[in-house]
Amino acid sequence: MPKVSRESAAHVDDHGPIVEIHEDVDGTTIQFLTVRQDVDTRPLLKGLPDDRCPCEHWGYVFSGRLTFHFADHEETFEAGDAFSISGGHVPSSEPGTEYLQFSPTEELRPVSAHMQKSMAAMQRA
Repeated sequence: MPKVSRESAAHVDDHGPIVEIHEDVDGTTIQFLTVRQDVDTRPLLKGLPDDRCPCEHWGYVFSGRLTFHFADHEETFEAGDAFSISGGHVPSSEPGTEYLQFSPTEELRPVSAHMQKSMAAMQRA
């Protein structure tokens, strides 16, 4: 059975406010995420369906607080919480938050590319 850890993951992306350590395993992207500072993800998601992340995710919060904002409600998870979240959300988290997230690779890949493109455009502006 394949496995991945923070130490063995093939990809480490330091985006400044967020560090993402990740690997794709059998159609699932496994991400270890560390949030260093507040990030407004709304501009990064603009242009996706309803300007929200369409992916479902499952995960576990090691420390801090993670919130998923939906059109009609929000769901917050804190250290020690496991989560399962549907698409149609805008994520936010407080500095110092660390969490593990599992997502369908084929759904996540275009969202990640869109967010990276948006971030690059914001940095050029």
